[in-house]
Amino acid sequence: MATNFEVSLRFNVFVLSLVVTFMFVSNIFVSSFQFRVGGEIGWIKPIGNESETYNEWAARNRFHIGDTLYFKYKGDSVLEVTPANYLNCNTTSPISKFENGETIYKISHPGFFYFISGQKNNCNFGQRIIIRVMHPSEISSPASAPEISPSPAVGGGGGDGGDGWGSDFLGPPAINSTTVLSVFSCFVTALGGVMVFLYLLM
Repeated sequence: MATNFEVSLRFNVFVLSLVVTFMFVSNIFVSSFQFRVGGEIGWIKPIGNESETYNEWAARNRFHIGDTLYFKYKGDSVLEVTPANYLNCNTTSPISKFENGETIYKISHPGFFYFISGQKNNCNFGQRIIIRVMHPSEISSPASAPEISPSPAVGGGGGDGGDGWGSDFLGPPAINSTTVLSVFSCFVTALGGVMVFLYLLM
């Protein structure tokens, strides 16, 4: 017959196992993040007094596979386009078109994504954005990741007042909330695993 100590120990191990499992599952869910394109202003035609362009907003964030882009707009649309159509604000042959007012676009692979307004004039005024999605190898070893320059097909100069990207658009990967949550969750999960292992040795 099990002693009170053995029952208590088994219960503690059971509780810790549940906690570790919960942390592992939560790590899976926090590894993706939803970005509201343009922040609070959303997806609108720039009027000239904005604190930053759409590409400057994109430069402050790091996008990963599994993240989603949330476009909020009225009387407009979102077009996913080729680099050439991005550069020329060509709305006639988009890769994808969204016009429901609240578009959620899931990122499925690394690389560059180009979006413009469905209203050509809006695009000409700066309602367009380039999203660069990090490759998984950059996330796992950020210290060794090279600095990334924009696609030469796009050109432009975010640093010279244009709404394209300058050559210094992206430096070493920054740490955003997604990275912090993932690192923290992995740490807590590992710590919980060590605690369970130590309990089992008692």
